[in-house]
Amino acid sequence: MDTTHKISTAKLDEILESYEYKKSNLIAILQKVQEEYRYLPEEALIYIGTKIEGLSPATVFGVATFYAQFSLEPKGKFEIKVCDGTACHVRGSMPVLNAIRNKLNIQEGQLTSDNGLFSLETVSCLGACGLAPVVVINGKVYPQMTSDAITIVLETLLKEEE
Repeated sequence: MDTTHKISTAKLDEILESYEYKKSNLIAILQKVQEEYRYLPEEALIYIGTKIEGLSPATVFGVATFYAQFSLEPKGKFEIKVCDGTACHVRGSMPVLNAIRNKLNIQEGQLTSDNGLFSLETVSCLGACGLAPVVVINGKVYPQMTSDAITIVLETLLKEEE
């Protein structure tokens, strides 16, 4: 269990109240909690499962683990998605992915950089095949990426953080 974030039951109650403690709003509640903490802390899932009538912590965990949009591990301030769909793969997404891993020292299978700033994941398709290879960072699309170009983007983000 990750304890790097202090979970605020007052904040969770505020979120639950805004969605009227309705189990039909569970996905929206989990999205809001993830927005607050950058992941879904175990304590928060248990709390939600005990506060919403008709739900259990096991049900909340089930929903949180079923949908790919949710993460049970802390994500970085910068969420990087590298497309590895057919068009992106053929046009060189793997060298771009490797350049990101090298620059940020993120090993294969590791979600977030050691400094907590960057999360990295590959996705099957971003729907921008004509712009391949594509990288998305916090919702911003970076088209026709190369290893050199993504390194410059990352260096710029790192400088902004200093």
